[in-house]
Amino acid sequence: MEGVYTKQKYFFVFLLSAMAGTLVQGQGTRVGFYSRTCPRAESIVRSTVQSHFRSNPSVGPALLRMHFHDCFVHGCDASILIDGPNTEKTAPPNLGVRGYEVIDDAKAQLEAECPGVVSCADIVALAARDSVVLANGPNWRVPTGRRDGRVSLASDTTTLVGFRESVDSQKEKFAAFGLNTQDLVTLVGGHTLGTTACQFFSYRLYNFTTTGNGDDPSINPAFVSQLRALCPQDGDRTRRVALDTGSANRFDSSFFGNLRNGRGILESDQKLWTDASTRTIVQRFLGVRGLRSLNFNVEFGQSMVKMSNIGVKTGAEGEIRRICSAIN
Repeated sequence: MEGVYTKQKYFFVFLLSAMAGTLVQGQGTRVGFYSRTCPRAESIVRSTVQSHFRSNPSVGPALLRMHFHDCFVHGCDASILIDGPNTEKTAPPNLGVRGYEVIDDAKAQLEAECPGVVSCADIVALAARDSVVLANGPNWRVPTGRRDGRVSLASDTTTLVGFRESVDSQKEKFAAFGLNTQDLVTLVGGHTLGTTACQFFSYRLYNFTTTGNGDDPSINPAFVSQLRALCPQDGDRTRRVALDTGSANRFDSSFFGNLRNGRGILESDQKLWTDASTRTIVQRFLGVRGLRSLNFNVEFGQSMVKMSNIGVKTGAEGEIRRICSAIN
């Protein structure tokens, strides 16, 4: 009887896993979707990203962030690009999102080459990959064939992870999209690139506790003084600070080393080290002895493919927008 129960239990677990995989993997997307209808689609996006990156390298991490923020609201459907009152663009978590001009540039070129064929959602997914490659990060094959969504509401952005979010809450939000704890740690590792503003973490330096100097005890004490110099208590709250100290423009695993050393900038990032359920995964990326190592480049590409197929719309579920910022 116990053997029968065990088999049923494992079958149920397997079924749940298969269902989760179905939720994440978009139906109808495939690598090379435009090989016949618009053969130069991916190369046009790549060259456009390269052109903008050469004049402004900070656009790289901005495009990566845009893809995250798009996929976690209504799925990867380019809804973050839509203009108008009370759209996702206007929500507080998205006010710092940049790179829209890159997507518009690529779209204009694609419309000239193959009118009405390539979706804005696919451009966003491809641009995120190309941005990582330009920062000496991994290359991965991006499934395409997404269509663009028609709904964009600021009120729906509560699904995005906040900079004060607990690990349990982060895991819950990721799990809702079929992404596991390892995907969470891996994708947050995307903070190896880019910057954030003082306003999103300076509270950790001055008003976090009621004892001592009032700083967050999870921050390395020697690092506190460095951050205070960059973000004075009454200073410019919009000043930008690297998320991965010492390696903001290079895609590598040093972000995880900074977490281990108490040098995580965002509270939500540092919690990946202070929380036991995620610390082990961080340690595996760092190659800690006694644990099976994880290759950040390999895992990041795999997790990005999973994320890029969240809530994908195909066929009649969406449209191909001629202008990415407007619904047809």
